Amino acid sequence: MKRFIGFVKKEFYHIFRDPRTLLILFGIPVVQLLIFGFVVTNEIKDIPIAILDHSKDEITREITAKLIYSGYFTLHENLNSITDIDKIFHKGKIKEVIVFEPGFATKLERDKTANIQIIADASDPNTANLIVNYTRGIIQNYLNSMKKIGNQTPLRIEPLVKMVYNQGLKGVYMFVPGTMALILMLVSAMMTSISIAREKEFGNMEVLLVSPLKPYQIIIGKVTPYVILSFINAISILSLGYFVFGLPVLGSLTLLLLETLLFITLALSLGILISTMAKTQQVAMFLSMIALLLPTILLSGFVFPVENLPDVLRWLSAIMPPRWFIVIIKDIMIKGAGFEVVWKETLYLLAFILFFIGLSIRKFKIRLE
Repeated sequence: MKRFIGFVKKEFYHIFRDPRTLLILFGIPVVQLLIFGFVVTNEIKDIPIAILDHSKDEITREITAKLIYSGYFTLHENLNSITDIDKIFHKGKIKEVIVFEPGFATKLERDKTANIQIIADASDPNTANLIVNYTRGIIQNYLNSMKKIGNQTPLRIEPLVKMVYNQGLKGVYMFVPGTMALILMLVSAMMTSISIAREKEFGNMEVLLVSPLKPYQIIIGKVTPYVILSFINAISILSLGYFVFGLPVLGSLTLLLLETLLFITLALSLGILISTMAKTQQVAMFLSMIALLLPTILLSGFVFPVENLPDVLRWLSAIMPPRWFIVIIKDIMIKGAGFEVVWKETLYLLAFILFFIGLSIRKFKIRLE
C-alpha cells in the first residue's frame, strides 16, 4: 500500500512540475467557461441601427432616445432619404433601419394610431428576429408609459416589419457561409499542420536538410497540393449550398472564388505555422483543434453576433480570420456586393497570410539550423 501511495505522489509531482499539463487541467476549462458564459447568450447589445425620421417631432425623438439609451442599440447614422436605406445595408454597417412616417405625432394624436417601419438585415435570421422583437418591445414600453389622451382611447403604434436579403428567414443563409469557413479553416489547417510535423516525426527531415531546396520552397511546395484540393472542396460546398439548399449567389462568382482561394491560402499558411512549431503529428492536430475550432465557432460571428461580445472578446475576434471571410461570403453571395464593399476584409486576409507565411519561414529556418 505504501508503494502505491508513493507511486500516486510521484504522479502528482510529475503533473505539478509540468506547466503544460496544469494549463490543460485548470487553464483551458476556466477560459472555455468564461468564453461560453459571455458568448452563448440570446441577448443583443450595441447593435448598429439607422433612423429615417420623416416627421422629426417630439414623439419620434423620444422613441429614438428610448431605443438608443436602452443599451441594445447604437445609432450609426440618421438617414435623409428612402434611397439611402439600400446603400447603407449594402455596406454592411448596420443591422436595422427604423422609418417614421410623415406627421407621426399628429397622426397618433388624431387617429390614435401611427406606423413605424422596421427593416432588418436577415442574412443572419436569428439575430434579425431578436432585433425586431427587442425593437417592438421598446416601442410597446414607450406606449405603456404614455398617458392616454382625448377620449381615453388607447394609443397604438403599428410596427411594419420587412426583412431584407432573406425574407423567408431561412437558416441556411447563416449556416452555409459559417460552415464553409469552419470546414475550410479546420480541414486546410489540419492537413498542413501535420505535414512538416510528419517529416520530423518519421525522421525524414534529414532528406530535406540535404536537399537543394530553400525553406520557402519547401513550405510553398507543401502548401500547393493542399491549395488545389481545398479549392475543389470549396467548390463542392458552394455547389451544395446553391443546388441543394437554395442559397443564392447574387454577386460575382469569380470574385467569390478568388476570395475563397485567398482564405484557403490563409488557412494553409496557418497550418504550416503550427506544423513548424509542433514536434509530432498529434501535437500539431491538438493545436489545430484548440486554436481553430472553438474560436471559429464562437468568436467569428458564425453563430453569435460579434456585437454581443464584451470588448475584450470583440478585440480578440478581430484577429480571427474566419470572421472576415464570413463577412465577405455573406456580402457577395447574399447581398450581391462587389470588391468595393469587401476590399477592407480582403486586405485583412492578405495581412494574415503574409504574417503566417513570414513567421513560418522564420521558424522553419531556425529548425533547420
